[in-house]
Amino acid sequence: MTALADPTATTAPTAAAVEAALRREVERRRTFAIISHPDAGKTTLTEKLLLYSGAIELAGAVKRKAEQRHASSDWMEMEQARGISVTSSVLQFEHGGRCINLLDTPGHQDFSEDTYRVLTAVDSAVMVLDAAKGVEPQTVKLFEVCRQRGLPVLTFVNKLDLPGREPLGLLDEIESVLGMPAAAVNWPLGMGREFQGVYDLAAQQVLRFERVARGERAVPIDVTGLDDPRLVEILGPRLLDELREEVELLAVAAPPFDVDEYLAGRQTPVFFGSALNNFGVAPFLAALAELAPPPQPRASEDGTVVSPADAAFTGFVFKIQANMDRQHRDSMAFLRVVSGRFEAGMAVDHPHLGRKLRLPRAHRIFARERESTEEAYPGDVVGLVNPGLFAIGDTVRSGAEVRFPRLPRFPPEHFARLRPTSVDKSKAFNKGLAQLEEEGAIQVLYEVDALRREPILAAVGELQFDVIRSRLEMEYRVETALDRLSYRSARWLAGSPESMAAADWPMRGALKTRDRDGRIVGLFEGPWVEDLMRERNPSIQFAATG
Repeated sequence: MTALADPTATTAPTAAAVEAALRREVERRRTFAIISHPDAGKTTLTEKLLLYSGAIELAGAVKRKAEQRHASSDWMEMEQARGISVTSSVLQFEHGGRCINLLDTPGHQDFSEDTYRVLTAVDSAVMVLDAAKGVEPQTVKLFEVCRQRGLPVLTFVNKLDLPGREPLGLLDEIESVLGMPAAAVNWPLGMGREFQGVYDLAAQQVLRFERVARGERAVPIDVTGLDDPRLVEILGPRLLDELREEVELLAVAAPPFDVDEYLAGRQTPVFFGSALNNFGVAPFLAALAELAPPPQPRASEDGTVVSPADAAFTGFVFKIQANMDRQHRDSMAFLRVVSGRFEAGMAVDHPHLGRKLRLPRAHRIFARERESTEEAYPGDVVGLVNPGLFAIGDTVRSGAEVRFPRLPRFPPEHFARLRPTSVDKSKAFNKGLAQLEEEGAIQVLYEVDALRREPILAAVGELQFDVIRSRLEMEYRVETALDRLSYRSARWLAGSPESMAAADWPMRGALKTRDRDGRIVGLFEGPWVEDLMRERNPSIQFAATG
């Protein structure tokens, strides 16, 4: 008698099937950062992209399990109070068959170190410009980081509903200031109060927008070209004449969009719209999902290139964030998956610690919200509860030895002593300061041989001091007093034990401190003091970062 096959039995997938599934997941990922100068409308655009993707129902409300919870990328109390972004946010959502990982970044220059780290974890960037202000100083700095990393950049010119500069002039400024050709993908129909929508140059389609209660309603109208007689009725004779003239000039003055040039980081496609009024957001989101590249290969420390489709899991930590969960007050490590498939509970090697770890609790991140996840793929950002095991720049892996380059620190330029105003808050103060230092925004130093062990904060930007004090008060219930110091630079000193012990320090203008790893750090009031220290101690090496 022949035995019948068990219909409930399952067959393990073949290696080829697993590889094919991994490649499919890689191809549908899009991981990008949004960058801009402050007040260009970056956070507003972020929320409207979420709105049009269906990730939220109303700007500021997450649609999840019949609840509507706060979804703003600016989730900290201080951000909401001041209306500025002070930390990067991760938002993952689905749109048009793509899995999109959107990383919102701070625009203010005092938080550029956080933005730089985010740009190491993405495969492309969106640059937001204010139509009235054009390319601003912080935009230039952030764009240079994108250029150095070879990231493709899409540009969204925002605030077309307000009076602004001529679109042709903005394209010219992008090329002249940033040194990259700008190719218009669509063109604004009017500006300010007359802004009616955009004209898709390739599809020859008018997208005319009407203001309605829940946002934008786009009425796409296919035309045969700019000579189509229906355009007179749609736009009116004056606006149509302006459009024809500008498009004619555009054909002569600017290059056509070339997707290969964009992907190579040699051209930026430009879209026009108004995020606040939802004008142009939907076509921009559709283009972003289509044009932005999938996860890219990444070079390891020894030059080996790791492909996203490699079977072995690899990833690196690019951000630490404390107190995202008000209930638990824990710390979260943000891990970018580089290759392979991440599985909750998997065992990985941690080269920095020199040991194996099991990763039992992994989370999908949506601003401050989190939910457990069982798997993740290249391009995804996984949140790992961090009991002090992870630091920014750490590599984790499941296969052969690989280590991704450490993320550089920026030299601190501002220094201040910090103390709790109440002695009975010392324990909470020390715990809070230690957790906030793990995030990498500030470094905590202590004066050597001081009578009182009072922390000295070292920061890239002065606004970081306000952030630390605000977060200590809001998240740890500790009020503090801060005294700014006159030092202008910090140098990490290294040498033989004998030379370090015999170091000759200037009598004034310098301060000898230690960082949390016990390394000697010299603080200097100006270049002349540092030069004197170098002259007196030729056998000691000086480094701008730790």
